[in-house]
Amino acid sequence: MAERSFAHEVRQLRHGAGTTLHVEGILAVTKALLQSGVAYVGGYQGAPISHLMDVLGDAREILQELDVYFENSASEATAAAMLAASVHYPLRGAITFKSTVGLNVASDGLANLASGGVTGGALVILGEDYGEGSSIMQERSHAFAMKSQMWLLDPRPNIAAIVDAVETGFELSEASNTPVMLQLRLRSCHLTGSFTAKDNVRPATTIKDAIENPRRDLSRIVLPPASFLHEQEKINARLPAAVEFVRERGLNEVFAADAADVGIIVQGGLYNTLNRGLELLGCSDAFGDTDVPLYVMNVTYPVIESEILDFCRGKRAVLMVEEGQPDYIEQNLHAILRRADVPTALHGKDMLPVGGEYTTTAVTRGLSRFLTRYLPDSVGGAPALLLPDDDPGSPFAPRVEPKSVHARPPGLCTGCPERPIFSALKLAERETGKQHHISADIGCHLFSINEPFNLGATTMGYGLGSAGAAALNSAEADRATIAVMGDGGFWHNGLTSGVGNAVFNETDQVLLVVDNAYSAATGGQDLLSSTADNPIRSTRHPIERAVRGVGVQWVRTVTDTYNVGALKKLFVEALTSKDRGPKVIVAQSECQLNRQRRVRPETDRKIKEGRRVVRQRFGVDADTCTGDHACIRVSGCPSLTIKANPDPMRTDPVATVIDGCVGCGVCGTNAHAAALCPSFYRTDVVVNETRRDRAVAKARGAWIRLLTRPVERRAAKFEAA
Repeated sequence: MAERSFAHEVRQLRHGAGTTLHVEGILAVTKALLQSGVAYVGGYQGAPISHLMDVLGDAREILQELDVYFENSASEATAAAMLAASVHYPLRGAITFKSTVGLNVASDGLANLASGGVTGGALVILGEDYGEGSSIMQERSHAFAMKSQMWLLDPRPNIAAIVDAVETGFELSEASNTPVMLQLRLRSCHLTGSFTAKDNVRPATTIKDAIENPRRDLSRIVLPPASFLHEQEKINARLPAAVEFVRERGLNEVFAADAADVGIIVQGGLYNTLNRGLELLGCSDAFGDTDVPLYVMNVTYPVIESEILDFCRGKRAVLMVEEGQPDYIEQNLHAILRRADVPTALHGKDMLPVGGEYTTTAVTRGLSRFLTRYLPDSVGGAPALLLPDDDPGSPFAPRVEPKSVHARPPGLCTGCPERPIFSALKLAERETGKQHHISADIGCHLFSINEPFNLGATTMGYGLGSAGAAALNSAEADRATIAVMGDGGFWHNGLTSGVGNAVFNETDQVLLVVDNAYSAATGGQDLLSSTADNPIRSTRHPIERAVRGVGVQWVRTVTDTYNVGALKKLFVEALTSKDRGPKVIVAQSECQLNRQRRVRPETDRKIKEGRRVVRQRFGVDADTCTGDHACIRVSGCPSLTIKANPDPMRTDPVATVIDGCVGCGVCGTNAHAAALCPSFYRTDVVVNETRRDRAVAKARGAWIRLLTRPVERRAAKFEAA
């Protein structure tokens, strides 16, 4: 069950030539693939590219009609290896995943693919998740393109330009026998716009045709001596072919070429940000009508030397707007200009930030420095964002004392079944009296490194939680290490790199596998171990069976993670066990976000039909609460907070549950597991109550009034006195 359904939007994929489509970037990419005659598509979900996988899944009927094969790959490496189908056969194939982490996982397959080259067009669509909003380490895909000599497209954030990039990407790949990378920034994936559609094209050669007519070209196989010749082929044949194709097709764009004797060179994906900066300075309008010469690199690798020289000759200075570090393109431009003895001054990281995301603010400030120095008459405005940050007129001037604003690190959702897991682990450490090295992993569970859990010391990659603690294995130590991974990471590569490795090396490790039934962090896609019935995938393969299959002897599966007390006892058992080898705990509870997506439509239907529905809510009795707040310290649930004590004789604030509560009950079970707490109570909210509900409520009310009557009489006497 994915994060959202695109069942309605994919209908637009059937539109033919001449139709104007107004769609989101991801849907435009899918339509462009179908218009290009793609034969197969694969990939691994991950921001900001997850929705492309979801769209392809929802469009499976259309894909089947066109004989296009699609699969959700087990990992980025699996997806990369799929492109081997294009090595010998004229099959156009596309894969997609999040970069740069996806490229790291897929690097072996892509490096071999780039070495041998391709016959059919091979396109790697990368979701470039860069900047402060990213969930990964800050690196660039550009380095991989240069290292393996794969061509890198970075189209302008414009729907028509993105569609053109997909179509020409296949053509460039075939013209140069080289796989091509298409980089889509976060905003490009989700912007909306219009383009004129073409007819969908059934692949000239289908997967069935290739299977029934096998081909083999020894020179394309990466094995000596052919592999030694591949490098020469890249340099002497493929690179010149790519350069010629880019020049002839005019993939890079020039605007206002001779309007001034200075210019700006920009990566295609940054064009909109650059134009907004020029607009704020009065040098352009919202539609890109500018008097400052621009060279837009929709192809950022290879750099087309002749185009660079043509643009720079006769100009006093040029600014290179290149996001990220190292400054690969800027260094390349310096080499091109100096070798050709072109005296144009080249600026870049000296006027723009060395690293970090190039936001509108960062780019505008850099543009202001450059244009004020070289073309001051063109600057027609001084926006407030150019003011120093401590100037009251600056939009970035502090409005409150920074220390009065509490940090808001990412955390687990309200009702998340992973919250009680880490509460139980924290309580288990308290009971054993020992702290442990905890190797974390990629996924929602990584939020346990923050308050209030403070668990986790390292994270090395998706599915590498167990392997990240492999070196910390000593028979002399008085405690084991703890490793964590999710079900997504487990099936991605954790089973072999972590569990299998731990079995082989008899690693004394407690491995917690958080099984919430989906690849939840990437949008809620199904996995091998998902319990849902998936009509096009094989599910219901338990994780416990898989780990026993590679030799783990000590395995326990917990099916209710909300029972904090029972889970704490299990952790204590694992941490104190004398058994050799890894101890694996599989903690199962469905992701609450996906559960709500699954259950809410059914609940709404029942309410609409007038049927009885019960919702649970929890609360805290302020008169009973001691104000010790153990429930908050062990849980950290966003719906659990504090409020002023209603008793004027007590000053400590008491715990309270706000309306965001989803009724999971973790706060109460945490409090009972940590220290018996009678202040929590449960309320059943009944919608469409029955006669029996009303009768029971009436009886309960009468009984409560009867029991409280003596108390009220005594209180009345004291008040009268």
